[in-house]
Amino acid sequence: MDPQGVIQFIRFDSLPLAVAIVVLGLLVAEVLTRTLDNIGERFSDRRLVLKKVAVLARFAVYVVVGVGAATTVLDLSSEAVLAISGTFGLALGFALKDTAASLTSGVMLLIDQPFQVGDRISFDGYYGEVTKIGLRSVRLVTLDDNLVTIPNSRFQANSVASANAGELDCMVVIPFYVSAGEDFIKARRLIAEATATSRYVYLDKPLVTLVSDEFLGERFVTIVTVKAYVLDARFEKAFASDVTMRVKLALREADIHTPDSTQRHLDLPPSGSERVDRPIGS
Repeated sequence: MDPQGVIQFIRFDSLPLAVAIVVLGLLVAEVLTRTLDNIGERFSDRRLVLKKVAVLARFAVYVVVGVGAATTVLDLSSEAVLAISGTFGLALGFALKDTAASLTSGVMLLIDQPFQVGDRISFDGYYGEVTKIGLRSVRLVTLDDNLVTIPNSRFQANSVASANAGELDCMVVIPFYVSAGEDFIKARRLIAEATATSRYVYLDKPLVTLVSDEFLGERFVTIVTVKAYVLDARFEKAFASDVTMRVKLALREADIHTPDSTQRHLDLPPSGSERVDRPIGS
């Protein structure tokens, strides 16, 4: 159909009202999202639920705004719908192909929920917290505080791993290396105690320690791996750092050597070959 025929269905006198509806809708979505996020930050046990509600509410506002603006500016009779669809359908299909794919993928993300806002996910070499699931893209903040924007459509063709899957807590895995000749039973106990007494640990879920022997370079070492849950995924790195410091101090006090400390000890000249302390007059 001739574009001139489509223009006749547009109510130009209603354009200011349509623009006002769009602007007001965007403001409502922003205020609603910020309000729910602020409430979630104050009540951490409800943070993920409120973030999920904020995403759904924002999508609902966008739909209402889109429909409201369209009905305001267009004469949506059956004849008008057919005319506009026939004229712009094919053009929009090519011009907005990627955008439409991202919009559809965004809706699928909300329905399928492989992850949600607040989750820590690994995707395409990036790892961090999902801060926003938008109409077009997902925003991810890495542990280095970099903002990564990923088109929604990419999640339909690639695997994504979620560390906490909608929960506040998540598992943290920390390996510790000790020399193969050390008392690994004592080392395992000390590592478990250091982890269990951390301020960040979540003890409602199991704390597990595993022992294995492996070659590290040219040396045979014992690896004690602790698997424990942090009470809030945001404290993941703080938890790992706290446990590492506690374990290093505990092993040092127990005189349990790590592979590097053992090597340093072997590199020193034998004390007995250089000096022998004897009582005076012997």
